[in-house]
Amino acid sequence: MSKLRITWVRSAIDYEADQKATLRALGLRRLHQTVVHDNNPSVKGMVFKVKHMLRVEEVADHEAA
Repeated sequence: MSKLRITWVRSAIDYEADQKATLRALGLRRLHQTVVHDNNPSVKGMVFKVKHMLRVEEVADHEAA
């Protein structure tokens, strides 16, 4: 299974609380922080909701570490 490397690149100021909560649920706490998640429908749905604030790259399992 592939992984997604998700980087927070745009501030959440002036966005709704549910979008800020989605960033937190993805494990993002600070601007320019990067996290790696499995590529599954629940993560894709969260990414879609806040895609305007993220940079997303698909990586192979051995590259994720």
